[in-house]
Amino acid sequence: MTHNEMLQQARELLDNGDAKAALSLLRDAARKGEPSAEVESLIGEALEESGDPAGAVAAYKRAIELDPEDIDSAYALGDVLFEMNNFEAAMAAYTRITELFVDQSDAWVSIGLVHFSQERIDEAITCYERALQLTPDSTFACNSLGDALFASGEPEQALGMFQRVIVLDPEDPQAYYNLAEMYYDMDDLDAAEENCRRALELDPGFAYAYLTIGNIHLDREEMDDALQAFQEFLLREHSPAAEDIRSEVAAVVDGLKAELGH
Repeated sequence: MTHNEMLQQARELLDNGDAKAALSLLRDAARKGEPSAEVESLIGEALEESGDPAGAVAAYKRAIELDPEDIDSAYALGDVLFEMNNFEAAMAAYTRITELFVDQSDAWVSIGLVHFSQERIDEAITCYERALQLTPDSTFACNSLGDALFASGEPEQALGMFQRVIVLDPEDPQAYYNLAEMYYDMDDLDAAEENCRRALELDPGFAYAYLTIGNIHLDREEMDDALQAFQEFLLREHSPAAEDIRSEVAAVVDGLKAELGH
């Protein structure tokens, strides 16, 4: 098998969810070939999918050392650091992208997300607006700005952002989920559920839509339906950043099972 054939097979294995087999093949390719940013980046992806984020960080860093302009590895590095709640390092990774590639609006959105996660809402809004100056039709930036506007007490402006996303991309599940969250916070449970269902029609694996649906059923005292939705969330959400919420939901599931006699 040639080097390129090994990489192609590794990509197919990753696409099919077999990260461990892909990792074994990629490590073999790394041993047999010259140092390659492409191989290291794929190793990072395989390690991340295998549940080894620290190993993925090391691999993405090796990829960037081999090719400082490898933008995909640069984003991947920032994203995995963010998932690990290593916010300072994630910020540095995303900031480096803005310094090397001045047109990268997604990097500004990612920087804003780091600020938002630390409850620096005004700083997040500034970053999202900067991203929209670079790419006015960025659904990533519009969704994120809508979240921040709602958090800052501007629901009408937030609604406008989410509706703008749906105009730009009627099949963006994130926009419908964001609308659902906004309606849920406003106690409009019917509208919240409708938008969650729409998000799930577009992306059946959208874990947090199940979480919100579970909360809606809980508020309505529909305990069996709430239990099912929370279990669907736990089946689908496994990121390190969700560890705390997973623990909380697991405790709710245990309580509902006890209450319902399951």
